[in-house]
Amino acid sequence: MAKKLDLERILHKQGFGSRKLCRIMIINEEITVNGVLCDDPDMEFSLENLSYTIKGEPWEYREKSYLMMHKPGNYECSHKTQHHPTIYSLLPFPLVERGVQCIGRLDEDTTGLILISDDGQFIHRMSSPKHKVPKVYEVTCKHPVSDAQIAHILNGVQLVDEDAPIAALACDRISEHIIHMTLAEGKYHQVKRMVAAISNRVDGLKRIRIGRLSLPDDLKLGEWRWLSDEDIANLSAS
Repeated sequence: MAKKLDLERILHKQGFGSRKLCRIMIINEEITVNGVLCDDPDMEFSLENLSYTIKGEPWEYREKSYLMMHKPGNYECSHKTQHHPTIYSLLPFPLVERGVQCIGRLDEDTTGLILISDDGQFIHRMSSPKHKVPKVYEVTCKHPVSDAQIAHILNGVQLVDEDAPIAALACDRISEHIIHMTLAEGKYHQVKRMVAAISNRVDGLKRIRIGRLSLPDDLKLGEWRWLSDEDIANLSAS
């Protein structure tokens, strides 16, 4: 039997404020459920395929949140920022209220694909070093990239404070100045430090793929969307 909850608890669980605030919104006739106005906070609804509107804005009930974002530059992946706005300011308030977290941070000047969720097991699965989920970065280098430099990245470069050389899983030259580098680790400024180790410099950095999930061409800078069941399946298989 599908689980049921009263409307007040549903809205609270979905991040729309305190129980008291949710109750007031319902009584004030600001909520519709499955297309029908509801002004009774204690009315129970099945959580399966539940859709509702808050002040006319449509939502669906989601037990957990799974999102992707095309992170723009000059945004920080932190709730407590130092110099730039937070990426969480690009999300609707209810998602932030639910406590979503980005899975692996990107530097403030790095753009591209980032995953966001409030599912602790999913976050651990995607971020734990033992799972070695590959990430692909599009790297724009200041100087032309030679065959010898690509070979060096693939064979392993020695970074300061690292005991052993670190190698990319793959490194493909896309143009004279652009390479696609695949890593399974997430060390501090790793791409920038690896490129510096081959006597070059990163002028632009964008993450374009995590596991089997690529950054969609139609997802613009600063936009986000829900992960589909297919997206989650692809990530789980990574």
